[in-house]
Amino acid sequence: MSRPLLGCIADDFTGATDLANNLVRSGMRVIQTIGVPKAPLPEVVDAVVVSLKSRTIAPNHAVAQSLAALRWLQSMGASQIYFKYCSTFDSTPQGNIGPVIDALMQALNTSFTVTTPAFPDAGRTVYRGYLFVGDVLLNESGMQEHPLTPMTDAYLPRVLQAQTEHRVSLVDYKVVQAGQASIQAKFEALRSAGVGIAVLDVIANDDLLALGAAVKDLPLVTAGSGLAIGLPPNFRVSANPQAAQLPPAQGYQAMIAGSCSRATQAQVAAFIEAGGKAFRLDPVVAHQSPDYVQQLALQALDCLKTGPVLVYSTDSPEALKSNQAALGALQLGEKIEGWLAVIAQALWQGGVRQWVVAGGETSGAVVQALALNQLRIGPQVDPGVPWCYGQSGLDGQSAHICLKSGNFGREDFFSSVFGVLS
Repeated sequence: MSRPLLGCIADDFTGATDLANNLVRSGMRVIQTIGVPKAPLPEVVDAVVVSLKSRTIAPNHAVAQSLAALRWLQSMGASQIYFKYCSTFDSTPQGNIGPVIDALMQALNTSFTVTTPAFPDAGRTVYRGYLFVGDVLLNESGMQEHPLTPMTDAYLPRVLQAQTEHRVSLVDYKVVQAGQASIQAKFEALRSAGVGIAVLDVIANDDLLALGAAVKDLPLVTAGSGLAIGLPPNFRVSANPQAAQLPPAQGYQAMIAGSCSRATQAQVAAFIEAGGKAFRLDPVVAHQSPDYVQQLALQALDCLKTGPVLVYSTDSPEALKSNQAALGALQLGEKIEGWLAVIAQALWQGGVRQWVVAGGETSGAVVQALALNQLRIGPQVDPGVPWCYGQSGLDGQSAHICLKSGNFGREDFFSSVFGVLS
């Protein structure tokens, strides 16, 4: 039985591949599971990432799923646990980040842990406790318009304190840049002062490397995917290009985009402007016409032989608000996920074996619809976005799939992603 060195719990599927990507780049052999496995892993790996769909569900359900993942990882012998959330700290005043951290700390019998969503390679930095997306504060980045978890405050200690029973404090950039010894001394001072969770400033990758060394002995770390680049040296793992090798790709190519982030909007527009075959899912029409979704799938199927096709529900904030008013905010998201899952299954039957999915909730729906229960992590496309490979439980056939967080990727992502695979 494989005994992973690092056990990870991710609150959505794109975030899980984002984390796994950074571990693979640092030389770790990684498997991503879809949900909590029911049996030991069949192959030897250095790290396991259990991907959940828990970011926007009720906090008590998120806690229950995360604890189930923890128990399985402990049964596999993982020596450190990593709770991964989004680099934009997607959450509400009720959670789910804080409640899950609290539950994991209690289950692991630890009174102290750390948190940072920073990932400089993807433009996410934390300075004096404030989260920046590129050159702007989180609450000016478009995340203030998120349909489920609008982020209107960029000061992380305040955001997290509203969600957790533990006292939250900051380890600022001066301490971090002074190195491992300085960071660990600050940890001890915070512990003595009764602080349970330390928010970490991170401006550059060197900060992540110093922090990685400093958290070596913590039973639990919580972060976005960035901290993962600093952990493999703790397990005496070094960079190894063979860790990212996947089998050759085959089959038709398709993309499904459900994210309404600014980045995905620009990527969809660029693909269409470049002459790509694209089909828009109109949620109002889909709600009113029972045949609409199947007809849309047939239109996409007809174009597979000519190159990649894109099916998208991505929309502007104004159109999204209008649709939410007509169908209900939560109901709209669930309906769109269901419709895109139906289209994904139709495309699978049509021979699509190379997939790109944009958006965390959309990725969860598509991966589950295709019954991909485990994913091997391959080469990076863009920071935080790797190609993956898995076998479908629908018919036993294999596929390559790229799960992209809505906010990640260059503007020409949809036009260039398959070139990276080939």
